[in-house]
Amino acid sequence: MKRTRLILVVASMLLLCAIAVNLCGCSAKIQAKDLMAGIEPNNVSVSADFRDRGAGVTDFAVRLFQASEKEGENTLISPLSVICALAMVLNGAEGETKAQMEATLGMSAEELNLYIYSYMSTLPEDDKKELSIANSIWFTDDDRFEVNKDFLQVNADYYGADIYEAPFDDSMLKDINTWVKEETDGMIPKILDEIPDSAIMYLVNALAFDAKWETEYERNQLKDGKFTKEDGTKQNAEFMYSTEFGYFDDGNATGFIKYYKGMRYAFVAMLPNEDVSLSEYVESLDGAGLHAMLSEPQKESVRVSMPKFETEYDAEMSEILSSMGMTDAFESSEADFSGLGTSTDGNIFIEKVVHKTYISVDENGTKAGAATLIGMNDGAASIEERQVYLNRPFVYMLVDCLTDTPFFIGTMTDVKN
Repeated sequence: MKRTRLILVVASMLLLCAIAVNLCGCSAKIQAKDLMAGIEPNNVSVSADFRDRGAGVTDFAVRLFQASEKEGENTLISPLSVICALAMVLNGAEGETKAQMEATLGMSAEELNLYIYSYMSTLPEDDKKELSIANSIWFTDDDRFEVNKDFLQVNADYYGADIYEAPFDDSMLKDINTWVKEETDGMIPKILDEIPDSAIMYLVNALAFDAKWETEYERNQLKDGKFTKEDGTKQNAEFMYSTEFGYFDDGNATGFIKYYKGMRYAFVAMLPNEDVSLSEYVESLDGAGLHAMLSEPQKESVRVSMPKFETEYDAEMSEILSSMGMTDAFESSEADFSGLGTSTDGNIFIEKVVHKTYISVDENGTKAGAATLIGMNDGAASIEERQVYLNRPFVYMLVDCLTDTPFFIGTMTDVKN
């Protein structure tokens, strides 16, 4: 299993600017000073139905996916992880920087805060939950940097972010990587290789998904077969066969939906038509159209097969996000994060957005993890039976059926990668 790397920049998927985390049991291993003792999250009241924002979230997911996809390579992003990390940073943005980020994300800071808070409140609090989300903020104790306490408060209120202050040394590096590993159930073992001298803050989001199929596969439903890559190369693979009840046809591809236990979450796959390349299909996707399709699968029986697969993905998303309209945030001379804090060494800007993801799909179910780290620096810088056999490159998604939004989306071009 190789790691697929994206050359462009911004989960994950780890936003490298000191990002939100929830220690959940690993606090004994963290050496940094926990500042949450002095910051109590305020109660938040939500009046609007947050599910109304699902179409906007799906639109961002599609645009980010299109900007990340690279022809001939496996791609896997977690738009939910990325949007959580960016939304935390957005709470410290002002002026044109804030306007560009809001336009890219498709919602205002206030709308995002309410949406993510409401969404997270729908997740069970026990250990049996299939999807878990954690956020954290880590910032330097160097005298040159003064954090805005209102910025910390709003991220504690809406994101449940744990907040830590410590010297940005090897101990902090170890703490951040330990936190990410713990919060992704070991699927993302490390998010950060080093902490540069100019770093002042990291905002981190970690996401883990672990679910069994609603109907698990029997041994006689597993068969060896061939997966054909776009260049014609054939690969040996083990395929899982089943009959599902939920079919999609958007004109350029056909697909199916397969539910996990409880039916809150589902796996969706779309197989481009023979005359449509995978990249052409990705480019044809539209956020509003995808959201509408996911909300109403056709009630038809469909015979399906899909390969067992496992893959990792690693991307630095600065250029990706810049291409989507978020330009000022990455420019040391233009960025306005005055709501985040101040530094005597120069203007604060986003130095990098690191996103890492992992997924494993087999006869029992699916495990997936994502992390996004944002690094902030200072200074200058009918009952007709259908068939969908996934024996060639396809698009797949993990979908929350409550909101009809994909929280993972990827391409499978090489089952051995």
